[in-house]
Amino acid sequence: MFTISAPLVAQDEEETGFVVDKIIAKVDNYIVLKSELDKAFLEYVSNGGNSSPEVRCQFLAMLLRNKLMMAKAEIDSIVVADSEVDANTGRRMQMILAQYGGSPTDLENKFGKTLEQIQLELRDQIREQMVVNEMQRHITKDITVTPNEVRRFFNRIPKDSLPYFSAEVEVAQIVKIASVSESQKDITRRELIGIRDRILAGENFNELAKKYSADPSVTTNSGEMGFVGRGMMVPEYEAAAFKLKPGEISMPVETSFGFHILQLIERRGNEYNTRHILMSPTPSEEDLEAAKHYLDSIRTLIENEEITFQKAAKEYSDDVETKGNGGFFIDEEGATRIAVDELDPVVFFAIDSMEAGKISKPLVYRTDNTLKEAVRILYYKSRTPPHLASLKDDWQRIQNATLNQKQNRALEKWFDKARQDVFISIDPAYSYCGILDE
Repeated sequence: MFTISAPLVAQDEEETGFVVDKIIAKVDNYIVLKSELDKAFLEYVSNGGNSSPEVRCQFLAMLLRNKLMMAKAEIDSIVVADSEVDANTGRRMQMILAQYGGSPTDLENKFGKTLEQIQLELRDQIREQMVVNEMQRHITKDITVTPNEVRRFFNRIPKDSLPYFSAEVEVAQIVKIASVSESQKDITRRELIGIRDRILAGENFNELAKKYSADPSVTTNSGEMGFVGRGMMVPEYEAAAFKLKPGEISMPVETSFGFHILQLIERRGNEYNTRHILMSPTPSEEDLEAAKHYLDSIRTLIENEEITFQKAAKEYSDDVETKGNGGFFIDEEGATRIAVDELDPVVFFAIDSMEAGKISKPLVYRTDNTLKEAVRILYYKSRTPPHLASLKDDWQRIQNATLNQKQNRALEKWFDKARQDVFISIDPAYSYCGILDE
């Protein structure tokens, strides 16, 4: 059922004296705020998008569809686990904090909200997106395409509209993160204990953090992390923080980032503020040589055809992002052929002097996500020169496009049916969009 409603306000003007935000649409109990539409639209425009009223209407329609999916998910009992929402929220908060130099204070100043408020708002957004994704999967899970459908889709594309693809390569890797020997870890522990002793003797924690900490945020926060809630720091760090008394400094604590000494500054319920110094033990030459030797033996097994590269990657690689793909780097659509200009430059230069079909010798590099010393072997499977799209060379891409079109049509039919089951109202200021007339 549909109505054009009178303008709604997110907070009563008589109670507050001013309008905080405006509700511009409702789908059952789910609302679309003007600020939501403004944010999505302005972000699109700031990235070079069209600022026409029609585009703004498209964003409103998209937000309405998300709320419709939320309402129908509630009716159809489609849920996502709170633990998954919390885990995703924690990861996203860490990424956002990293963008602000790891400083919660800078983040709070930027948004004019407490860290807890930011996290709660982010959690709501993430939960909504996860529910929407789950609904889309539920609606489209049984949709497949046949080879004939792929051919028909491709043959309907006008010849002068066929996309032109630049040179593409297929590259896979097997990664071995160099194990750090206990002797190397002991060196780091002793260094941190020495720094801890200097602080206990009266030296300034923040000054020593700026001098010795490997945490990149130290340049802006001098090692002080600001108030954070449970689940926002890695478990070992958080556990150590909650064991400390205010002012107390821990012994070295090992996490996935390295070793820390941390001092509890203050605790407020489930929030705490700490400062820390991070040092990461580095593998010795012997540690790196051991990793090289390990990969050399795997390379020999592959070249002797005792195991395929893909199987070896799934069984032995330490890189989580690629091992599930048989070691292959993939693009956003899941294709193993990647445009040369989108390939990691380090990988590109490594394969530039190789022949297709060959496997490199073990190469030392630093991982992107954990910044750890590692060794890898690269399999340069193939190179496709620049070309017009064709079924022969681009079957996977065309198959994905065919499937996407079929899924989108199924979603359109679902929307047409589902919107009859819920109450939808839109601010008359947006009646020009004609969303309810579709």
